[in-house]
Amino acid sequence: MIFCMQRSKNLLNRLPLYTSTCKLSSVNGNIPNYCLNSVKNYDYENFLALLLLENSLRRKAFSIRAFNVEIARVNSQVSEAKIGEMRLKFWEDAVDKVFSAKDVPIPEHPVVQELKNTSRECSLSKMYFHRLIKSRKRLGNVSFLTVKELEDYAEQTNSSVYYLMLEAAGVKNIHADHAASHLGKAQGITNIIRSLPHQRRNAIIPIPQEILLRHGVSQERVFRDRADDKGVENCVFDIATVAHQHLAKARSLRDKIPRNCLPIFLPGATLDRTWNA
Repeated sequence: MIFCMQRSKNLLNRLPLYTSTCKLSSVNGNIPNYCLNSVKNYDYENFLALLLLENSLRRKAFSIRAFNVEIARVNSQVSEAKIGEMRLKFWEDAVDKVFSAKDVPIPEHPVVQELKNTSRECSLSKMYFHRLIKSRKRLGNVSFLTVKELEDYAEQTNSSVYYLMLEAAGVKNIHADHAASHLGKAQGITNIIRSLPHQRRNAIIPIPQEILLRHGVSQERVFRDRADDKGVENCVFDIATVAHQHLAKARSLRDKIPRNCLPIFLPGATLDRTWNA
């Protein structure tokens, strides 16, 4: 899988992004490339994995990932919670219009336009888009009391994307859904671990309180970021262990899911690289 991720870099300049059957939006012929560049600039690991998808799925997958990039970046783009709430409301309304049974005008935003194209070609659940938006309404207040809360957050912010990509691929398989749930949790928790240095600067500790209490670690000790603090190290290890368990469960389902949807789960390769770096 690591080899495949490396191979995607070599394919970037010569792999056709879209098939001839995919019609560009009449509003702007550069709309698909906007989605590609958005994912490339802000979600590079998933960008590499998307390059290895079949032509028929690649464009749809980029529209879904680009949507996730847009809402995930809201918190970093605003200085006031109210402004962030307004931006997320824009996306809520946009999703409702994209999936409206009536022929209503949709915002002239490249990602919205591309999602409309995707929704015409395959059956996507509006519910998952709303889950992605709802999960971001915490607007920086990413703190958890329990590991279960952390897992639920990872499910909403990451597994929902995998569910949508399976729908875009036309896959209806309970084992694939199960694998998507666990891989999304593993990826989401890993992202939380990666964010720790940044979150400390924002005075936010995303380590669940029950883990801090288990090791007798205060939030101040996490803020200090001392290299010799074994208590903090043990807390991070516990979170990483939870992520690894979800990744292992996702991989245990490999032989039970359709082979044509395995490339959707390629981002799992980056998780091992993160922990072994």
